[in-house]
Amino acid sequence: MKKNGLLSEFKDFIMRGNVMDMAVGVIIGGAFTGIVTSLNEDILTPVLGIFGGTDFSNLTVKLGSSEAAPVLAYGNFITAIINFLIIALVIFLLIKGLNALSSKFKKEEEEAAPTTKTCPFCKSEIAIDATKCPHCTSDQPNE
Repeated sequence: MKKNGLLSEFKDFIMRGNVMDMAVGVIIGGAFTGIVTSLNEDILTPVLGIFGGTDFSNLTVKLGSSEAAPVLAYGNFITAIINFLIIALVIFLLIKGLNALSSKFKKEEEEAAPTTKTCPFCKSEIAIDATKCPHCTSDQPNE
């Protein structure tokens, strides 16, 4: 069997980190959607029903007078919009929090002591504790 065959290429593609990360994200996203749907249907909709006097999922319009007339369930659409807004808000807050953490860690890295210095003779970058430049072999002055 050829080493560079279609099956081998597919295996390499699947085993890449970004594909695996995407798969994990899709699975977690599905679980998260279930949590947000439950939050909306089981907690928010009843609370909003107290103030509005109605449950969104029961809002419908019958299009016709016969028994087989189609029903427009616009309450389900309102529920889907609320789900979307909740998911968007939670994702926004998560990303905002992650960005704040990331910038905090970047500031800590920037404040860390330097690990390199410039050789005063050849202007090459060398280790900060070097006593001799590996490029021009000059002795480094004590600082």
